[in-house]
This record gives sequence, C-alpha cells and structure tokens, in this order.
Amino acid sequence: MTRLLASVASLAELTLAARGGADILDLKNPKTGALGAWPLDGIVRAVDTARQWPVRAPLSATVGDLPMAPAIVAGRVVETWACGVDYVKIGLFPSGDPAGCVKALAPDARRGARIVAVLFADLWNDPDTLLPDIARAGFAGAMLDTAGKGSGGLLRHKTKDELARFLAQARDHGLLTGLAGSLRLEDIPTLLPLVPDYLGFRTALCAGADRGGVLDPAALAAVRDAVPKQPFTG
Repeated sequence: MTRLLASVASLAELTLAARGGADILDLKNPKTGALGAWPLDGIVRAVDTARQWPVRAPLSATVGDLPMAPAIVAGRVVETWACGVDYVKIGLFPSGDPAGCVKALAPDARRGARIVAVLFADLWNDPDTLLPDIARAGFAGAMLDTAGKGSGGLLRHKTKDELARFLAQARDHGLLTGLAGSLRLEDIPTLLPLVPDYLGFRTALCAGADRGGVLDPAALAAVRDAVPKQPFTG
C-alpha cells in the first residue's frame, strides 16, 4: 500500500498538510536545496505542535544537502534525530564518500535512529549499488528522488522498469521504499502499480506547481484523491 508524503516548509503548511490527510509530514526547506533543512529549533517546534494533535501522521526531517563527509553527516543526523522526529532523511551524493557516510551512521541506526537514505536518480547511474550497505547499517528505508529540480521529474531520469528494480531490491533488504522528485499528478497512475511504501510530493502540492511557493489545499486534495488513503503501519 502506498502512502502520501507531503513536504512542508513552515508550521502553517504542517497544519495544512495534516488537515489535508497527508500520511507522512516531511519537514523540508525547498528554497535551500533538494533536501533543504529546517533549522533545528524549527524542527523542535514542529514536533511540539504535532504532539498536541489527538492523532498525527509521522514526521520526517531532512538534514540538508551535505557534503559526503562522514563526520559532518553523522553529526547532523544525530542533531536532527534528537529533535524528536520519526524519521531522518539523508541525501547520498555520488561525490565524496557516501559509503563512508552510511557506515558512520550505522551505530546511530542500531541505537534506534530511523534513518532514510535518499538517492538521486539524476546523479546515480546505478542507485541500487548502495542498498546492501544501507540495509547492513540498519537504516529504516531508502528512496529515489531528484537533485536538480529544474531538470525534469523522476520519470525523466529513470524508466518504470528501473524504478521497479530499485524498489524490489530495497524490499528484499527489508527497507521502507519511497519515490519522489518533482512528481506530478499525472505521474501517480504510472507509479502506484509499483507499490512504493510512499510517494513524496512538494511541487504538485503548490499553487502553480512552484515548489518554492506555498501549499495549495486544492492541489493537495487532488493528490490525496489520487493516492488512496492507507493506515500507516511502518
């Protein structure tokens, strides 16, 4: 069953996305990169806000577009996890030492941090290669996204068969799976049959498909209608 992840850039959007039925609320600043991070105090405020709701969707938070330096990545993930979110998302870029970053995060994953690796379809020729390392390190999940938001969406960079292979290999390793990357409303019928655990949206949820703009309740409702509501069990 596939769930809807909505990336939100403010507390107001957090509330809007929750009321609009998003299954996962993803704290991300779209103006500062593919995985632009909220400030840590903002993440804490979001967690405190969500805890006041009688029922809430899980919260994830990105850590920013970091250099692939293990000490830097591990430090930021630890800080973000300490804010109280349910998942921390870390982008893995092919430059630098992505494998070293995964290894550096293993102790925190084994202590309970729920880390999701984000691999970029427009940067990795074969994003499947790191999946065994990601699973061995104890990560919670792996997803495909795009780094260059102006270079077209996910389906421009990977075929349906390539996406299906990535998802199958991630599942075989026991990882939660996700697809994102400038997804459009019309992409949903193509991607739903692949049954990722979640589809992630920002651009399609904003007025005028401007990912740097604000969430539009009507756009969110259209995406929500296209991704059948499922209970969260992950």
